[in-house]
Amino acid sequence: MDNLKSKSTTLAIGFMLFALFFGAGNLIFPVLMGQMSGSNIWEATLGFIVTGVGLPLLGVLAIGYSGSSDLYTMAKRVHPLFAIVFTTVLYLAIGPLFAMPRTGTVSYEIGIKPLIGDMNNTLAMAIFTIIFFAITCFFALRPGKIVDVVGKMLTPILLIFIALLIFAAVFNPLGNFTAPNDSYTEYAFFKGFQEGYLTMDTLASFVFGIIIINAVRSTGVRSKKEMMTSVTKAALIAAGLLALIYAGLAYLGASSVKEIGTFDNGGAILAAVSHHYFGSYGSVVLGLTVIAACLTTSIGLVTACAAYFNTLAPRLSYKTYAIILSVFSAMVANVGLAKLIAISVPVLTAIYPLAICLIFLTFLHKAFKGLSEVYIYSLGLTFLVSLFDGFNAAGLKIEAVNNLFAYLPLHSVGLGWVVPAILGAIIGYTIGMMKQTDPVIKEVPNMQKD
Repeated sequence: MDNLKSKSTTLAIGFMLFALFFGAGNLIFPVLMGQMSGSNIWEATLGFIVTGVGLPLLGVLAIGYSGSSDLYTMAKRVHPLFAIVFTTVLYLAIGPLFAMPRTGTVSYEIGIKPLIGDMNNTLAMAIFTIIFFAITCFFALRPGKIVDVVGKMLTPILLIFIALLIFAAVFNPLGNFTAPNDSYTEYAFFKGFQEGYLTMDTLASFVFGIIIINAVRSTGVRSKKEMMTSVTKAALIAAGLLALIYAGLAYLGASSVKEIGTFDNGGAILAAVSHHYFGSYGSVVLGLTVIAACLTTSIGLVTACAAYFNTLAPRLSYKTYAIILSVFSAMVANVGLAKLIAISVPVLTAIYPLAICLIFLTFLHKAFKGLSEVYIYSLGLTFLVSLFDGFNAAGLKIEAVNNLFAYLPLHSVGLGWVVPAILGAIIGYTIGMMKQTDPVIKEVPNMQKD
């Protein structure tokens, strides 16, 4: 009975982690990647799964392995200043700058836009986002079980509908795969790898990891070994579900081009495919479900971010932060989904390698004796390269720097930071060990002559 109870608990925590990860970005980016990758879909999807599934899995495990109570504590191994800056940037990314506004734009693209036709989209979006984030703020100021209950009900409904769409696409495909977009013609795996950044799940895994660890602890698990075993099992359940859905959505997108044409965002693709298979009724069901699911995600993000910023700068109350975040997100959401994604790409290109590097260094912490120099030099060289990659993604190309970085292995596929990260770790370890082995010269006290 105890074994059966343990398995059911692990399954429940695994589904909980899946629900935490499964948000707006998880719906729209795989299907858009599918359309753009065309006949190179499976190579691109594999790359997407590495960063969209594999790295978030490792992020959750890294939190458990480190024994840290939060991201700040784990990042403090580098330097206290880095911990504050990195944690703040991460919360801004998964909060008011990108993820929170995206819940509003995805809701509008899938739930409202297909129903209003040729109406004034600018005005309609403004009205919708005001209402959406007003509701978000209302519930964020009154946290309670209603959000959890609604979330638990909506996630299965959304999953069932997405599963129906995928099955329809597999057994009654809209068409054959088309030629890949220029960006997916060569190195489709690495392009998919970078597209996985857009889910922001690796960044979110640092926050979700704490939630999962606390959930496991509540079951009575205390030892680190048991903790890691339980967290690993739960993470594998969530990862397996995400991988299946990503592959299905990518296939749906890749097979849809001939029938519905191309779109500049995954929300529009999903809405068009849903309407094709299930008509107006299907579009309404999908739209309402996505809106409600995005709303619960938005409430959760406002709550988490307001709590963090209130801890960081307590001069303002939690209530004030929640209102500011909601208003700001409503304003940002009105730039539109395509523009919001375009703005987020340079930032994520710059900070994602830092998150990846921190994850792997966390697992190797004991191997290099926890030397802070390893963290500092590895992350420092990583950021030096990823920062200019971010500039390139923003269209701010500095030719002299690009010509120099072109000599780095994997730079052409967006992974030029990997070798500097390894080199930085080696340099840091060497310097750290030299400091430890330097002979300590003790001052000999002056001997007084008789």
